[in-house]
Amino acid sequence: VQLQASGGGLVQAGGSLRLSCVASERTFRSYHAGWFRQAPGSERAFVAAISWMDGVTRYADSVKGRFTISRDNAKNTVYLWMHSLKAEDTAVYYCAASTTYWNFRANYWGQGTQVTVSS
Repeated sequence: VQLQASGGGLVQAGGSLRLSCVASERTFRSYHAGWFRQAPGSERAFVAAISWMDGVTRYADSVKGRFTISRDNAKNTVYLWMHSLKAEDTAVYYCAASTTYWNFRANYWGQGTQVTVSS
């Protein structure tokens, strides 16, 4: 499965962005989907995940209440809606697909999209 992430950009603090991740295959709908991010000098960190079966979601504490993950299986696409952005949200964001939900280990990664939040 190939994943193509897009939607990143430069936004002011307090603003919003929507990231998209389109999968190349319909089998994507049978995978849990997630978003991770990596800031300069930091390891890649979990942001959000959504299950393939019932759409259950979970979030990192740092984004809870501000970010929303959703998916449209008809379009083989997962989204990350980001609101009330902060400077510390600046990172490269990666989408991923996994066969595991609670211990999310990516089977496939997207190429990353840069999000920069100016303060």
